[in-house]
Amino acid sequence: MNKWKCVIADDEPIARDIIQSYCSHLSYLEVVAACANALEAKAALAKEQVDILFLDINMPVMTGISFLKTLKNPPQVIFTTAYKEFAVDAFDLAACDYLLKPFSLERFIVAVDKAVDRLHGRSPVAQESVASTSDDSIFIKTEGRIYKVMQNDILYAEASGNYTKMVTAGNTFMPAMTFSNAEELLPKNIFIRVHRSFIINRSKIGHIEGNRVYIGKVEIPIGSNYKESFLKEIGLSL
Repeated sequence: MNKWKCVIADDEPIARDIIQSYCSHLSYLEVVAACANALEAKAALAKEQVDILFLDINMPVMTGISFLKTLKNPPQVIFTTAYKEFAVDAFDLAACDYLLKPFSLERFIVAVDKAVDRLHGRSPVAQESVASTSDDSIFIKTEGRIYKVMQNDILYAEASGNYTKMVTAGNTFMPAMTFSNAEELLPKNIFIRVHRSFIINRSKIGHIEGNRVYIGKVEIPIGSNYKESFLKEIGLSL
């Protein structure tokens, strides 16, 4: 089986060890270099074709953000950092994901899956319009701007062709992402799929009437294929 070649760039030995350990759980990843700074990572990238780069931000000599800007044809980049304030910069550089330390193996696998999807061509960089962080917020890119939105402020998401409409109490966003990608992004402990075209925030449900769920004054259909699982999710049954 072909493996995706990975490079780790982090000045903290413990952080490098954790990422290497996480990679070892995924048989399709091969760590070809673990580097303590950007210059070591640059040398590693020059030696062979690398598919995924796990990149810290706060490193000596050159930051991860500055280093990425120097790469003409970068691999898929997953930032691993303790600093959430650089998420917008990372997002603007089309990073695959942004992991805030300490992150779990589960969250790591989600990030790697995003990178592998891109490598397979299923999720083009140009269409990546939402990045997640670990502080219960997401960054949404739409109409040339990037907005930070708290996950629990989202009332519902609606499929709209190659876009997904995300609605909050005060705004409506239309990032260029598929509805299936939106479903993966929104945490299942907060959001429930109720229709092939709708995902709702369970805490925003006002009432349910027949095959409709109401969020404020908005009426959202409950699909026949989703009704049973939806009711079970909220502790009811048919």
